[in-house]
Amino acid sequence: MPSKLLALVCCFVGLPATALSSPSAAAADKPNVLFIFLDDFGWRDAGFMGSDFYETPNLDALAARGMVFTDAYAGAANCAPSRACLLSGQYSPRHEIYNVGTSRRGKRTHGRLMHIPGTDTLRTDIRTWAHCVRDAGYRTGTIGKWHLSNDPLPYGFDFNFAGTHSGSPPRGYYPPHGNIPELADAPKDEYLTNRLTDEAIQFIGQASDKPWFLYLTHFAVHTPIQGEPELVKKYKQKEPGELHDHPVMAAMIESVDRGVGRIIKTIESQGQTENTIIVFTSDNGGYGPATSMKPLKGYKGTYYEGGIREPMFVVWPGVTKPGTTCDTPVINVDLFPTFCEMTGAALPDQPIDGLSLCPLLAGDADPAFQTRSLFWHFPAYLQSYQRIDEQRDVLFRSRPCSIIRNGKWKLHEYFEDGGLELYDLEADPGETTNLAASHPQDRDRLHGLLKAWRKSTAAPVPTEPNPDFDAADEQREIARRLKKKG
Repeated sequence: MPSKLLALVCCFVGLPATALSSPSAAAADKPNVLFIFLDDFGWRDAGFMGSDFYETPNLDALAARGMVFTDAYAGAANCAPSRACLLSGQYSPRHEIYNVGTSRRGKRTHGRLMHIPGTDTLRTDIRTWAHCVRDAGYRTGTIGKWHLSNDPLPYGFDFNFAGTHSGSPPRGYYPPHGNIPELADAPKDEYLTNRLTDEAIQFIGQASDKPWFLYLTHFAVHTPIQGEPELVKKYKQKEPGELHDHPVMAAMIESVDRGVGRIIKTIESQGQTENTIIVFTSDNGGYGPATSMKPLKGYKGTYYEGGIREPMFVVWPGVTKPGTTCDTPVINVDLFPTFCEMTGAALPDQPIDGLSLCPLLAGDADPAFQTRSLFWHFPAYLQSYQRIDEQRDVLFRSRPCSIIRNGKWKLHEYFEDGGLELYDLEADPGETTNLAASHPQDRDRLHGLLKAWRKSTAAPVPTEPNPDFDAADEQREIARRLKKKG
């Protein structure tokens, strides 16, 4: 049975693809997969999501060929924990990567609790979807940012280019590139995003009797905010939009988009268009000082919608109907079982918190998605940067918290003060009106679900007082920043 038909059958009858096909099926029956994963690319940072300044014609054209998810989420509000959720298919209490690094973030005298440090490396006993896909007969590659260990190869990849523990281009988007061995001989005028595109094209073009799965994980548009000079010049001359107006961010985004266009032409020239699935999304909210996710509140590092909701689309020829949208809430842990079902790979013997998106991609209404909750857990601190206007307080983008979304409702719980915030995302996607006091039944129902989930995943809740906390110093700094802002 051809793999695309197999996947459709599996989606409709609820069976894993491995129930009907062996992972050793011929490569010709298996689709290639191009997974484009951007860094700090916000919910509205593409034309197909409503940007009025950034230009993304190639991404827009791809999105029009498939299904756009309006309520797609990252597994965390910043890089490393989100990527750990993505690769493991597990929520953060299971893999224990909670933040970028394990040190306390922010001034030590600010914040009432000791944080939960967790770890900064994805455990090697956790199998990733790359392991599963490779075992199913795929040639696997990762190109670009990795951030979960010193080397991605032990995590199921046959090929790595530029993936290290670094969370950003070590010295920027132009050489020298610091501790990335593959880029030691990069020409001085070579822009990193373009080089990663070149490497992706080379990987796709390699002769092989296996189908390929490429994880193209751009550093863009992570800081430093640094674009190609000719594109920066172009956007400096362009009329600003009401939503977006940052010329360097616009240039960085266009470099990504141009690269996507080149890759798609390569796939077309090799006659692989109808046998290649394309998945596109990002790791967390946009970089607050340079972009906006409005009407959503927040940005990278916050657990308001702007910090965790992502642009996402899937193009699956013969399965996804062109020009469709899906407003069902999904999260990046869902991609693990989705990739396995797409490729006929067997799921590993470990907890997987996501659901396969195949029924949604086939246009089927799966009741499992209608009743489930999505969760986030952040038992740490993440300090503010230049923007402080769309977070709970001016000192931290996030303090220790847990979050649940269930249907239209979203509940925040903050551990320092026991604060609860309840929002109706259908009526109030910008999370402007806290309904915790006026809707006690919904508040308590979600709070109960959240506490039960924490118990089931052994999620650590910080309770130990911070011995260095200085309430007076904290209040002085809050007052100083508010005065500066005003």
